[in-house]
Amino acid sequence: MLNALEVFTTVVVGVMVGVEFSVAFVINPILNGLPDDAGQRGRSHGSRMLGAVMPVWYIGSLALVAVWAIAGWHHDGTGLVVTAGALLLLSVVMSLLLLVPINNRNKTWTPENRPADWKQQMNRWERFHYVRVAVIVAAFTLLVAALA
Repeated sequence: MLNALEVFTTVVVGVMVGVEFSVAFVINPILNGLPDDAGQRGRSHGSRMLGAVMPVWYIGSLALVAVWAIAGWHHDGTGLVVTAGALLLLSVVMSLLLLVPINNRNKTWTPENRPADWKQQMNRWERFHYVRVAVIVAAFTLLVAALA
């Protein structure tokens, strides 16, 4: 049963990492290259869509890692799992304090009501997101190492 939990948790976290990596290195560059207001409109739509899914995914991933750490407490690799959990917790805190406030503003913006500094806010969000991606990639790497 523990093996199934380990694999399931690693897959859930891995897919989340893939989505966030894609946002950082594929979706955002595409949106940044669109003409006129299309990029901002795309970001606003993405903020609404992913903003509804990602909190559940982040908290669910953290909960799965916590269950793995508890269930496998006396097994090899538990230190890696606990460290991965700490990194996922850091990513949740970063999200709540740094990314979500910008995202919540962005999802309501239209070309008519967005602030003059909207591009600077999006650039700030992207910088924070790169750091968050690095954190969750590290967490995922530790989970994979714990499986080995």
